[in-house]
Amino acid sequence: MTYAKQKLSIKTQTLAAIGAVAAAVILPQLFHLMGAISGTGTALGETFLPMHLPIILAGLLAGPYVGAVSGLLAPLLSFMLTGMPSAAMLPFMMIELCVYGLTSGLLRNVKMPTVAKVAIAQISGRGVRAVAILLAVYAFGNNAIPVAIIWNSIAAGVFGIVLQLVFIPLVVYRVKNR
Repeated sequence: MTYAKQKLSIKTQTLAAIGAVAAAVILPQLFHLMGAISGTGTALGETFLPMHLPIILAGLLAGPYVGAVSGLLAPLLSFMLTGMPSAAMLPFMMIELCVYGLTSGLLRNVKMPTVAKVAIAQISGRGVRAVAILLAVYAFGNNAIPVAIIWNSIAAGVFGIVLQLVFIPLVVYRVKNR
């Protein structure tokens, strides 16, 4: 039986979700700490997108349930513990990361290069987030989030997006071939 065909136990899925959520809370704090030390503030987190890495990995390695739940809970737990992301951004981050985890998990057993799976997850997550922001602004009159944040976050996170496209396939390859 190959790695992609193996069914993970509930215990393994639970541990994977806990690990992904923990990493998605801790990694951004490390980047914010480095930003505080270097004087760049939160810019390092916005550039490297450290919360996205463990969520996409969780989906690819443990499946859609683990990915979606991890993506939904990580921003919420991070907000409760650290106040980040901001209250205005929290629902959009929860939606985005949930879609990242769900999409990468649904693609887990699909025969295609891992880099393509990561790209599809990234496009899906950012696309759903953009739709949610547009709905909030135009359908519900939410003025707390400017529409320009859709493009600004993509532009600011280009390095992180590329990092995900390179790093995640390497980790998945390493795990599959251990």
